[in-house]
Amino acid sequence: MAVRLHFSKGHGTGNDFILFADPDGALELSEAQIGALCDRHFGIGADGVIRAVRSRNLDAGTAALLENPGAEWFMDYYNADGSVAEMCGNGVRVYAEFLTRSGLVELAPGDILPIGTRAGVRDVQRSALGFQVDMGGWWIGDEEPLVNAKGLKVARPGLRIDVGNPHVVVALPDEAELDALDLAYLPVIDPVPEHGANVEFVVPENPLVRDGVGHIRMRVHERGVGETLSCGTGTVAAALAFRHWAGDRAPDEWRVRIAGGAVVVRMFQTEDGEHLSLSGPAELVFDGEVTLV
Repeated sequence: MAVRLHFSKGHGTGNDFILFADPDGALELSEAQIGALCDRHFGIGADGVIRAVRSRNLDAGTAALLENPGAEWFMDYYNADGSVAEMCGNGVRVYAEFLTRSGLVELAPGDILPIGTRAGVRDVQRSALGFQVDMGGWWIGDEEPLVNAKGLKVARPGLRIDVGNPHVVVALPDEAELDALDLAYLPVIDPVPEHGANVEFVVPENPLVRDGVGHIRMRVHERGVGETLSCGTGTVAAALAFRHWAGDRAPDEWRVRIAGGAVVVRMFQTEDGEHLSLSGPAELVFDGEVTLV
């Protein structure tokens, strides 16, 4: 049975999404339907699909409401291949813009909007750059998996970082080597992570620190998608990795430059440990309708 889907297309620094409202959780798309929507030749084209659903109407939303009863809305996010993703730093900003622009929520300056995700509740506020998201806590793995990618002459060690979803960050010495990568091909991680991982390749800018802010450049291959113009959680992981490598005197604020623009990552202390914030733009570019079969 064919279904007409009303949608919005949006992006955060070029990381683009198809968003639609399904408050009652009545419309679950198949992997094939999501893949068709995200196809850049035969569909709308996007890095992922975000369904706006009330947390109480989704099994995954139960944990969000237990964590924060104010998390009325859940970001039900899927990669371009239809696989489920735990969290998306760019996507949650675009989702906040979609909710407010659609009149589903109100978010005045200074207000906090808690949004449920599979990685936990994320608090969103308006900022000078668009939206700022409290990305929560994180952890760094002890092991250093080897990462190979087309364009690298030899495999390089990576740093495992989890910021709600899994990442492996690889430092490269210069922009020439970063530009030479062909990330249309899946990077090979050894050992292979159980649930896969996004892979970030990062270089320091010169100088690395200016006016107390770290500056790095990144490219990313996203799990279930391929190379994208930006990855919000990836920029957070990259900033954490460089602070880790730089040592105790490294800054707690980083500007991460990606193909789609730039975002700001900050580390700050809370009652339950160190958290991370991600600030960047969120834009809705057009609305439309499509028939799903």
